[in-house]
Amino acid sequence: MPPEARHIQNLALTGFMGTGKSSVGRLLADQLRFAFLDTDEEIERRTGKSIPAIFAHDGEAHFRDLERALVAELATLRHTVISTGGGLGANAENIARLKAHALVVCLWAAPDRIWERIRHQHHRPLLQDPDPLGKIRRLLKEREPVYRQADVLLNTELRCQREVAQQILHQFHAAQPRSR
Repeated sequence: MPPEARHIQNLALTGFMGTGKSSVGRLLADQLRFAFLDTDEEIERRTGKSIPAIFAHDGEAHFRDLERALVAELATLRHTVISTGGGLGANAENIARLKAHALVVCLWAAPDRIWERIRHQHHRPLLQDPDPLGKIRRLLKEREPVYRQADVLLNTELRCQREVAQQILHQFHAAQPRSR
């Protein structure tokens, strides 16, 4: 169903880690005067644990279950910019649930650019790998088919955060029903 045929109340940013979802999401929330919700931060708040601690103590499968449960709750929100964790948007069921109430925008960047942006961030549990760039490439390749189910795909490599936000605002306004 095209975005303009849905009842879009929210804006959801998906995509791989390091593509700018949280920073661009905060800019968008300010510009739209919407609330901002980062799913990783919300899971940390609810569990009282950091994402790396959840991965280490409870496993990735448990974390993904927490994400799915949170996505189910998001349908009750209105006027919210939702920044999803990188793996949340790689699940087709999560994308479909988000599309029920949000314009879903996937932010994209090449593996080398992502690595350049996040290589000094030690809070990324999926990058605790002997070959982190190789892991990024593998995960992007695995996740790409689901990321492509977003309403809008936007490459963030050569755009500043404000320009990315402006592009998304344009898409969000275009997806709103026209009054008659």
